[in-house]
Amino acid sequence: MASRGPRGQDGPMRIDPAAPAALEEALARVGDRWTLLLVNTLLDGPLRFNELLETMRGLAPNVLSKRLRHLEANGVVVATQYSERPPRFDYRLTAAGEELAGALRLLAHWGAGRDPDAVPVHHGMCGTPVEPRWYCPTCARLVEPDEVDDVRFV
Repeated sequence: MASRGPRGQDGPMRIDPAAPAALEEALARVGDRWTLLLVNTLLDGPLRFNELLETMRGLAPNVLSKRLRHLEANGVVVATQYSERPPRFDYRLTAAGEELAGALRLLAHWGAGRDPDAVPVHHGMCGTPVEPRWYCPTCARLVEPDEVDDVRFV
């Protein structure tokens, strides 16, 4: 259940501490820095282990192995063997992994708003910085935060 700012004032929506089950589940599956960066890297397509290491500077091989196994166990990444001796794999996102693109865009947008050197994402047609918004597919329109009665993350 969502709640408003302090004392019921209108303000940013937040997750009710009594109902964070879905957020906890998401964080358990992909909730650390390297895992989210790994998912972001794989959004461009499948990569081999060494290609991932080259792309993700500063990530130790043992940490990459652990994160890949974790993502594979949670159905976010699939490993496809391309060599038997020695066994070698390429890694690609599953459909569930590709669904994380929207969440990563929202996190990146939020992070860019706090970094004075960050370059915001611009609309290709007019050059205006874009902003994430809630959208109702039934009504086919943007939804303002004050129009959301109850947000449940369970």
